[in-house]
Amino acid sequence: MRLVSLIGLPFVAALASAAVPFKGCQHKMKESIYGPPRGWSRHTPAPKHHILELKIALPQHKFAELEQHLWEVSDPNHPRYGAFLSKEETDALTAPHPDTSNIVNEWLASYGLAEESLIRSSANDWVTIRVPVGLAEEMLDTTYYVYKHAETGDSIVRTTSYSLPENLHNHVDLIQPTTMFARFKAFKSTLHWANQSTVLGTSTGTITGPAGNQIDASCNDTITISCLKQLYNSASYNTSATNGNQLGITAYLGQYANNMDLQQFFQLENPSAYGSNYTFVSVNGGLNNQTYAAAGSEANLDTQFGFGLTWPTARTFYSTAGEPPFDPDLLTPTDTNEPYSYWLDYVLSQSMLPQTISTSYGDDEETVPFTYASRVCGGMAVLGTRGVSLLFSSGDYGVGDGNADPATQQCYSNDGLNVTKFLPSFPASCPYVTAVGATVNIPETAVYFSGGGFSDYFVRPEYQEVAVSEYLAKLAPGTYEGLYNTYGRAYPDVSAQGVNFLVVYQGQNALLAGTSCSAPTFSSFVSMLNDARINANKTALGFLNPFLYSSGYTALNDITVGNNPGCGTEGFNATIGWDPVSGFGTPNFEKLLALVLDMP
Repeated sequence: MRLVSLIGLPFVAALASAAVPFKGCQHKMKESIYGPPRGWSRHTPAPKHHILELKIALPQHKFAELEQHLWEVSDPNHPRYGAFLSKEETDALTAPHPDTSNIVNEWLASYGLAEESLIRSSANDWVTIRVPVGLAEEMLDTTYYVYKHAETGDSIVRTTSYSLPENLHNHVDLIQPTTMFARFKAFKSTLHWANQSTVLGTSTGTITGPAGNQIDASCNDTITISCLKQLYNSASYNTSATNGNQLGITAYLGQYANNMDLQQFFQLENPSAYGSNYTFVSVNGGLNNQTYAAAGSEANLDTQFGFGLTWPTARTFYSTAGEPPFDPDLLTPTDTNEPYSYWLDYVLSQSMLPQTISTSYGDDEETVPFTYASRVCGGMAVLGTRGVSLLFSSGDYGVGDGNADPATQQCYSNDGLNVTKFLPSFPASCPYVTAVGATVNIPETAVYFSGGGFSDYFVRPEYQEVAVSEYLAKLAPGTYEGLYNTYGRAYPDVSAQGVNFLVVYQGQNALLAGTSCSAPTFSSFVSMLNDARINANKTALGFLNPFLYSSGYTALNDITVGNNPGCGTEGFNATIGWDPVSGFGTPNFEKLLALVLDMP
């Protein structure tokens, strides 16, 4: 994000004078939701002095052109494959029309918000303002309340609807925080402390892996760096530290990667990496708290396995602040948006980016307003045109809540009808990212919590139409009819191991499970593939899915056993080919390497 230069006071006054008609203009409903999502309840009116950091999204009138670029540069069979765009080119394609910028500026000036008080994104398609609740309520013709979450006790300031002057509707896509209740939690299960026997493994001997090679039998008890390299057939591959390849790991919600834990992990699982470091990037005031008490199990997991698998590839860790809980006892708290928008603002403003970025956070799609999900998803598309491979955990609750019992399941629509339905996960449901599900054991099976299903927001993209249609044709007529959108973007795309990952946490060995194990694992093998292509003077892979669905799937280990229960059902079943539990399966690095080096 950048703060634009100041403009003269007379010009501000002229704008304010010209914009006076806005105040008398008829407001019209811009966005509304039936009520807060399940688990949230309304409490007191928000204090009028409480500061809101409002982000205003302006329409990107050339987005269709940008999307066409994405399909072309990501398709190995297209002549423009790998011809990624620059920051300047994507900024030009996502910038608002000048008329839009002018009318929004006039509207803001009519409330005394001059240019020097505005923060603009790199492409000028987002405008951020900091205003008290009282002024926001006047501008948006709404009333903000304090909402509390029953399970966590967190409080936030939100509303369930807002309005804008009618002549602004075509110039503003959305304004948040208003109707956004998503919590974007980390995708991991409960941490378990590990004893020395767990570290060493109780099984002896070897077992045959999917590539026909021998794998330590202890990998069925505990997953280590060595296990993953053996299982996914990359034990003989060494990455470069100097060819410009980079792996990025994102962290949100106060998750801090502890460097002492990282070095202890390196000593335990990859001694060659001991003493190596990474680049820390603070986004929106993200901190780097290195006390043991502040160590985050999620951030530790992502960095230890992501950086351990790819060493000595250059590594970047993004620590993004966002969504601090509202404390009604404080006089000057600030409510902000979920953190993806801040992270996207930052990375889209950078000229150089990691070729591979892994994220292990998300929430139910229905908790994210459609307009907001669309804009964030669009930001992922921009990164794809820049040549970035974006991978996201698919979620840890099967088709919804992870509960197969119809009597106690908690999957309900948030439209006032409270009908039972599967709950897809976002951003995994975005068609411009690669969603990673989870497997367990050797031979591998899909693990019960592997998130998968069909988006209610995004239509199925052309690249997966054949594979998904083949899966749906295998289902018995009427299977889960009405519980999911048969035309939606289907996920996950791929999968990787996701249970019993041995990490170091607060100086002790511990085991973690979840698709947050799977995402950095698959991302690491993608980073290795990018390393090989760069060494061969080829471009990075960029957005992966067109490659995966056209030919890449032939180099994956198909997972045909397992299911992902939830919402009072047994969920979907893994089967031959693509399925909404494991996608196309897990990586065979040597096969993938041959494929990507044969591509232009």
